[in-house]
Amino acid sequence: MSGADTVAKSGFSESDQLAINTIRTLAIDAVQKANSGHAGAPMGLAPVAYTVWNRYLRYDPANPHWPNRDRFVLSCGHASMLLYGLLHLARVAEKDGGNAPAISLEDIKQFRQLDSRTPGHPEYHFTTGVETTTGPLGQGVANSVGMAMGSRFLNTRLNKPGLPLYEFDVYAMCSDGDLMEGVASEAASIAGHLRLSNLCWIYDDNTVTIEGHTELAFSEEVATRFLAYGWQVLRVADANDAHAIAAALDTFKASHDHPTLIIVKSIIGYGAPTKQNTSKAHSDALGEEEVKGAKRAYGWPEDKQFYVPDGVYDSFADGIGKRGAALFAEWQRLHDEAKKADPTHAEELEAFLEGRLPEGWDKDIPVFPTDAKGLATRESSGKVLNAIAQHVPFMLGGSADLAPSNKSNLTFEGAGSLTPLNPGGRNVHFGVREHAMGSIVNGLGLVGLRAYGATFLVFADYMRPPIRLASLMELPVFHIFTHDSIGVGEDGPTHQPVEQILSLRAIPGLVTLRPADANEVAEAYRVIFSLKNQPAVLALSRQPLPTYDRSTFGAASGTAKGAYVLADCEGTPDVLLLASGSEVQLCVSAWETLKAEGVKARVVSMPSWDLFERQDQTYRDSVLPPQVTARVAIEMGTVLGWDRYAGSAGTVIGMHSFGASAPIKDLQKKFGFSAEKLLEAARDQIARGKK
Repeated sequence: MSGADTVAKSGFSESDQLAINTIRTLAIDAVQKANSGHAGAPMGLAPVAYTVWNRYLRYDPANPHWPNRDRFVLSCGHASMLLYGLLHLARVAEKDGGNAPAISLEDIKQFRQLDSRTPGHPEYHFTTGVETTTGPLGQGVANSVGMAMGSRFLNTRLNKPGLPLYEFDVYAMCSDGDLMEGVASEAASIAGHLRLSNLCWIYDDNTVTIEGHTELAFSEEVATRFLAYGWQVLRVADANDAHAIAAALDTFKASHDHPTLIIVKSIIGYGAPTKQNTSKAHSDALGEEEVKGAKRAYGWPEDKQFYVPDGVYDSFADGIGKRGAALFAEWQRLHDEAKKADPTHAEELEAFLEGRLPEGWDKDIPVFPTDAKGLATRESSGKVLNAIAQHVPFMLGGSADLAPSNKSNLTFEGAGSLTPLNPGGRNVHFGVREHAMGSIVNGLGLVGLRAYGATFLVFADYMRPPIRLASLMELPVFHIFTHDSIGVGEDGPTHQPVEQILSLRAIPGLVTLRPADANEVAEAYRVIFSLKNQPAVLALSRQPLPTYDRSTFGAASGTAKGAYVLADCEGTPDVLLLASGSEVQLCVSAWETLKAEGVKARVVSMPSWDLFERQDQTYRDSVLPPQVTARVAIEMGTVLGWDRYAGSAGTVIGMHSFGASAPIKDLQKKFGFSAEKLLEAARDQIARGKK
């Protein structure tokens, strides 16, 4: 079939087809040069992606961080060259108003090379124009649900009559692999429940995965599944059919009741129905002969690499360039008008755009009085959370089903629930969907909101992928994890976290906090809201913990340094007692006994290893004097990691097995978490030190 025949059949103009084939051949050449990556999906999806970008996307290449831009998510991140080609050809700027390109032709030539802007999968915060980090399949589409929720939230909270400042749509391209992942199903379910009509998933139904044809493991009727979720489902029988693609996108734009799934049939490899090639589903490169064959099919110079024909840049400039510039200019006018009309609203707008906390955001954080019985840290967390939320209007979140138990609801007047009819509500009901909750929270954070999720600590395992990605993307989101130890009690080992806190501490860049009393909780929240480019997690107790008298014990503000001296002695201690969270009270009890016996002991509360490791050596040595080798650390979790602070000669009291189903007092006795056991270990340490 000649090039002219292909153009006539597809409905694309010659200039459109030239641009589409440029996207394809750039992907082919980049993968071939790198001898790594995936060219098939970019080749098959190029017509669809070109149509979305050049005809529909509300996006100004000159201002890629424009807050009201449509979001384009490439959930099938292995097809990264599709996105890199679009960013290059649309001449997306590296910075708003700048001249330097986000992706140059040289960057494309350096695909998958060290420190290039074109890594193997799209990386947010690294390459301008990438809206979220997509590598693990399913995460991108789940993020897109949070983005769509965020758009509706901002629309309700910041728009004024006649001044529509926030109304962006979210497009996500996904693969068979994305839709097999459970997180995508969770996210699709809640999107349908919330009727997110500003959300469009474009499903590349090419029937190929790395393993081979999808018939090996995937035979469900996807359309029926999404109809059951409450989605509008549309079909495009041929990815090369311009009219069908446009008709589906027009239908999405006209929808006001449901999210939209567009199922696009494509042929991986050459992107043409007559050139099927599924054998290269996971090859690093097509091979020289197949590259020439593909280019021949596109009417391309076979021996030219990274070739951008005359007129291709102009096609994008005349499409997304002109349209985006006009839309941005109009938005800027509306924004200026809104600022003039209402100074208070203007301040709120600017604070949101700058990611700035309002003045006095922490003024109502309570100071908790001394109380021997105290509060569970989940209880004090709920009080602090509500005190802050009333002054931070762009904070929202919720729990995966367990809000009444983990005290994560915002209960003040006007908070409201986020529902299909109240998209500005600040309590998000995620349902029993922990994995999607983490991903949706990331999506909310990616549009500039201070978002949080909550559940029991043991279920952090369900959420590890999105928490890890939040850290990779440097998003200041946070999660509230309660029921943080075998203190859960009768629910038994399935609900008693043993290794989870260590697992979270292991994630680079994540700030993990396990406070010991209500005032440490308050200080932990101050830490969390001071973070600009890091996520955080709180690990909180189910059981009450005493609130310490801070006129006698060390100031809770030491929480910000990760570890501090809570109780001390005169001179150099004979022994150090180290703990986080609920076990600090055991250290204090043992310290009181040792003090009465004339033994010099020090209690160190260690709510955050991450923060402590950031302090200079002088401070760390002042808290944990190197010359004091008699040390006991105690935590109702795995002992792994505590040897860093207890030292090779120290003792660590912790869990060496899973827990059991019993009242907390029986569990503490069975597993050795008592002041008596701690005293025994401390005395043994002192005796060893003397020897």
